[in-house]
Amino acid sequence: MDKYKKLASNTIIFAIGSFGAKIINFLLTRLYTSYMNSDMFGVKELIEITANFIIPIVTFSIAEAIIRYGLKNEYNKKEIFSTAVFTVLGGLGILALLTPLFNFIPYLDGYGFLLYLYVFCSCFRSICSNFVRARGMVKLFSLDGILATLSLLIFNLIFIAALGMGVKGFLISVILSDFCSGMFLTVVAKLHKFLSLKSCNKKTFVMMLKFSLPLVPAALLWIVTGFSDRLLIRYMDGPEGLVGGSANGIYTGASKIPNLIAMISTIFYQAWNMSSIMESSSEDLPKFYTKIYAAYESILCIAASFLIALVIPLSKILLNIKKFPEYSTSFRYTPVLVMAVLFMCLSQFLSSVYNTRKKTKNSFVTSLIAAVVNIGLNLILIPKFGIQGAGVATLASYFACYVARIIDARRYIPFKVDLLKTAMNTLVLLGMCGVIVFMPNGWIDYLIAGVCFITIANFGAVIRTVKRVLKKR
Repeated sequence: MDKYKKLASNTIIFAIGSFGAKIINFLLTRLYTSYMNSDMFGVKELIEITANFIIPIVTFSIAEAIIRYGLKNEYNKKEIFSTAVFTVLGGLGILALLTPLFNFIPYLDGYGFLLYLYVFCSCFRSICSNFVRARGMVKLFSLDGILATLSLLIFNLIFIAALGMGVKGFLISVILSDFCSGMFLTVVAKLHKFLSLKSCNKKTFVMMLKFSLPLVPAALLWIVTGFSDRLLIRYMDGPEGLVGGSANGIYTGASKIPNLIAMISTIFYQAWNMSSIMESSSEDLPKFYTKIYAAYESILCIAASFLIALVIPLSKILLNIKKFPEYSTSFRYTPVLVMAVLFMCLSQFLSSVYNTRKKTKNSFVTSLIAAVVNIGLNLILIPKFGIQGAGVATLASYFACYVARIIDARRYIPFKVDLLKTAMNTLVLLGMCGVIVFMPNGWIDYLIAGVCFITIANFGAVIRTVKRVLKKR
């Protein structure tokens, strides 16, 4: 199958499996904000981010190596899977010994054991789902995404809505959902046939760790970039009424709408990462990157313009403002975060270059730039501007990472980028952000004009790529 058609086919399959699941996940925010006040919601997010911080450490990010080597036929899949499983089990064993220390962290007090189970089941599901994808079983991978999200919804309704267990109910729901997902994949894909201690060998172990270890600090730095905002908002002094536990919940609520862009990006990136690895030896790879990147950036910019334009009605739908009025100001902080997520997604696309060329150390270096910028600006801007300062710091950090990667990544795959169009898109979207922040009551004409400009300027790249996919060989 033609590589463009293969990419489109995989994207559609992932979209079918992921879109419904992502929408349910998105709508779960309404459930959480209906049964948790802004302070509880903030704690729930901090615990979730903490778990995501721990996972790369205990797993050595080896799930990424499963994709990189599992997709290639020259590597033994049984060796890849077995090495990954026993490596992760070793990390989880060490984590079990450290679990009592969790209770000394203020926002984790009373949640230590549940956090360990959360990490354990998340690792279990991640290893299983990535190996299924590496075997090319994309339909099963997508089906699991649907079933896992449905089970998460059911468990949330039981433990949060019915039993009123709040943050503990959320943790139990995720634990049960991930465990069921991992067991489903194990049984259906017969993963036990690929697991054997004898299949673990030093050569495979070293090869996989050489690829994945640089991704550990890279992953941590990305998490720090998101985590530092919430942590500093919660504990730093700032403008009265803008910083504290409730402000952290408001900031978290504001970040939910931008996650729609991340949702679109994740669906595509799953397919794109597979295609870029499979085509890694192709002489046509730079041209492939050029066309796909142009369409990808255009779609993201169009989506960002619509989200910014619709931020006020979307906030009213998503957040339970009637029950918790403090969420009513979240829309003012959302547009800047939409821009931040846009550049985060573009940076993620560029990270595929490092995965394809096995230059994962560069992911670490460029992620370090983002983390340093984020923490530095947070310390400066949060005391002065509160929540909005955190949003600006996040945008600046992801933009810095994007600039570093757009320069560095093209040394390994020299694809073309229309930087003038990127600059115009950025300026127009920033203008739309300014309208929402500074003049929310007189915004309609300006926002419509912005959406029209972005759509017209970017529509061509999307159409050209669609024509290439539909073109007969």
